[in-house]
Amino acid sequence: MHAVTHLKKLKTETIPNSIRVLLPPQYSYSTMTPQMTKLYLCLSCMVWSAGAFRASETARQKVGPIVLSNSRFENEIGVQPPLGFFDPLGLLDEADDARFNRLRYVELKHGRVSMLAVLGHIVTTGGVRLPGDIDLHGTSFASIPTGLAAIEKIPPAGLLQLFLFVGLLELGVMKDITGDGETVGDFRNDFIDFGWDTFSPEEKERKQAIELNNGRAAQLGILGLMVHEMLPSRDPYMINAFFGAPIDFNAGY
Repeated sequence: MHAVTHLKKLKTETIPNSIRVLLPPQYSYSTMTPQMTKLYLCLSCMVWSAGAFRASETARQKVGPIVLSNSRFENEIGVQPPLGFFDPLGLLDEADDARFNRLRYVELKHGRVSMLAVLGHIVTTGGVRLPGDIDLHGTSFASIPTGLAAIEKIPPAGLLQLFLFVGLLELGVMKDITGDGETVGDFRNDFIDFGWDTFSPEEKERKQAIELNNGRAAQLGILGLMVHEMLPSRDPYMINAFFGAPIDFNAGY
């Protein structure tokens, strides 16, 4: 209200021409309603902001390009359009190579787990389940719902199996066993090989960038699925309904 009252007291002569033209000639400041005044104030701020932006562009052209403070990591894999080097929290401020490699390792690991999580969420939502039972009491895999609801339905013996299986992968599989890894996250175990050593350096860099981007998207994707599942609709695939293909999520569980 103070801003509205102050604006009404302004004289036309004190308003720049670029702002004054926003007010139609049939209105005066004294006859403007509060709603019109608020709208005029918003439009004025937009025009002033545009003018400030043009001024800053001119100033930047005079002083030259802006140099990023973390330019030593500016050319790392994963730094690409449209964001470029993106570190809003300053995690790499004054960081050394060891710090960067640690963060890259964590990012890759979270991305890989998230990609598996999104895939598992989609597959189980489609009704695919393992055959048999998850414990000795006859709790079948088919009786376990999808998503966060599964946590309440999995028996303790099933949770123990999951914990041991993940531990086995972490300690004995998902690591560089042979010591021939070229980059952070390059796990070599002499078990699975899709011809990585036959790729050119350009192809390796392209595939690493693809994995990073897919992992980043998957982290946001699984987070979105979990958040939507906790909304009143309990439908993590609510966007499907917008396109005329709704999913009856966890129906019958």
